[in-house]
Parts: sequence; structure tokens; C-alpha cells
Amino acid sequence: MNNYNNINVYKKDFYFHIEINRPKQLNALNQATIKEIGSCLNAFEKNNKGYFAIIISGSGEKSFVAGADITEFTQVNKKNSKKFCKKGHELYNKIENMSVPVIALVNGYALGGGCELAMACHLRIATKNATFSQPEVNLGLIPGYGGTQRLIQIIGKTKGLELMLSTEMISSSIALDLGLVNYVLEDKKQAMDKALELINIFKRKSPIAIKNVIKSVNSFYDNDVNGFDKEIELFSECCDTNDFKEGALAFIEKRCPNFKGD
Repeated sequence: MNNYNNINVYKKDFYFHIEINRPKQLNALNQATIKEIGSCLNAFEKNNKGYFAIIISGSGEKSFVAGADITEFTQVNKKNSKKFCKKGHELYNKIENMSVPVIALVNGYALGGGCELAMACHLRIATKNATFSQPEVNLGLIPGYGGTQRLIQIIGKTKGLELMLSTEMISSSIALDLGLVNYVLEDKKQAMDKALELINIFKRKSPIAIKNVIKSVNSFYDNDVNGFDKEIELFSECCDTNDFKEGALAFIEKRCPNFKGD
């Protein structure tokens, strides 16, 4: 399944794998790649029955995503910069609000827009050679794809500010200590094995409950939504599903539930 120029899309038995494929540019994100990832996610939303997660990775061994494509920055000015930023925000917000867990498999460089892409995913699995940085101030810019918001949500304001102001490049082990990544594995194969281990856990759970956990957690960061009220609403929604009936019955009967996502 691949009708794209800048990404490879693999439709597996129970998950999708999106691989950003611009190795000569260290998988840097240009506007065309952002559009292709968005198109792929739109297609997934229309036909996601039986799929329990999405993995996003970068091709090759050197880089996950080494930031936005700097060659396009020469075309950015005050007049078109908001549109430029909004396209990245729209994609990353879509990733953050997907109905299934999105796992970033981070190898090599995750810089600038690449670090922001990883942070938009629900979980992050890094290889030992992964490095993270928000180096935008070196270009006279600030992170423009949600980095100033998500980094402090994930690791806290004080350390987040330090990394953005100093542009320090941190190792995967430091990222793990900060809570920026969930796991660090030796290489891409082991990282993929860990991702599949997690997905095999997710596939045994209620898809509706998984979706609503993501919605409820995300509501905490939405200033227009009372997260506690949203939790009550989504809890009630789950109670009106066959998955809830099956889960309760399976618990009583001391067996594993057979969730069908309805």
C-alpha cells in the first residue's frame, strides 16, 4: 500500500506503519510530506476496523526526522508563515487525536519538527542512537509545530524551557530519564518488537475504551473543555456499548473478554 512519494505505508494484519522516506534529506519534513501523512491518516480513519495502532518511523538508520526542510524556509515570510505553521499543527493535532494509539519509533535524529512529530504521538520508543533537540532559536525562530506546548506538557516547564533556549541535543537515555520517551531499545528491530508487543496488548482491549481514554486525556489540555466533565461523558458513553457488557460478563465468568468494538 504505497501511492506516495515521500512516505512508505505498510498495512499489516492489525496495525498501520507509516515510514517517512526521504533518507537523503535525513527524512526532513517538507510540505509535501506533511500533506501525504495527513492523507494517509484520513484514509485510515475511513477504514480502520480491525486495526489497533499506527507506527510512525523514519527510513534508514541515521534519522527519524531531522526537522523541517530548511530549503522551504527561504520561502517563508510574515505573510505566509501562519499558513505554514498551521499545516504542521493540523497534522500533529490529527495524530494526537487519532482513535488508536500512535507510536513513534525514533531512531537517530529527532530534531525540531521531528521532535515535535514524536511528541504528537501517544507513545515514543527510541533506539540507543536516538537524539532529541528543539534547535529553532539557532535560526532565529521558535518551535512552530506545537513544540513549545507539548514539550513542557511532557517533561515540565523548567526543563522544557532549558532545552528550547539552550538547543541542547539530548541522548535517548536522558530522554528516558526526563519522561520524553517510554522505552529505549538497542536498535530499530528491537524497538519494533517492543512496539508490536504493546500493540498486541492493545488489541485485546476494547477499541471504544482505548479511543475514549485518548479523548479524555487530551481534554485535560484543552482550555475550552472541563476534563472531569469530559471523563464523565466518555465513561457514560462506554457504558452503552456491547464491549462494556462483554467486559463485565467476562469478569464475572473469569475469562478473557472478546471485544468487538461496538
